[in-house]
Amino acid sequence: MTGNRALLLDRDGVINIDCGYVGDVARFEFMPGLFPFLRAVRDRGFRLAVLTNQSGVARGLYGAADHAAVTAHMLTALKREGIDIDLNLACFEHPEGTVAPYARESFWRKPHPGMVLEAVRRLDLDASRSAFLGDNLRDMQAAQGGGIGACLWLTQKKPVPPPGVRVVTGFDEALINLSV
Repeated sequence: MTGNRALLLDRDGVINIDCGYVGDVARFEFMPGLFPFLRAVRDRGFRLAVLTNQSGVARGLYGAADHAAVTAHMLTALKREGIDIDLNLACFEHPEGTVAPYARESFWRKPHPGMVLEAVRRLDLDASRSAFLGDNLRDMQAAQGGGIGACLWLTQKKPVPPPGVRVVTGFDEALINLSV
């Protein structure tokens, strides 16, 4: 086997509690149980990457500098917990945006696989041995479009997942299903 394996993670709803357009450090709160989960994933030899749609920038709800501040806060707190993130990617674009540079569609915007494919390239991943943990159907679609081997949909709801997607209700269940 060649290439690294990684766990690709959505941000809002997976890394942090999704309270809608989190563009301010004061509104950023880590999901309970995240730190031990990520340490266990690292212990299994996975690299870690965060791939997030951030249409709040395109919508003018917060700026790119605000997003950078939240990201720096997140990465610093994770590092303090002994967790290194190998790659962090964000897509600000949205076709209904009001901020001119970002008011457009993008191949990086999930459900398109652009960010997934970029992570595979930058981290020299074997996509078939990697996994994606997201909280939305568009995360699963992007992961499948990028050839990711294990697609884990983190939700308390009981959706009917597309073929090849496993629904998990928490980090313990995600870890059990992280078999790629």
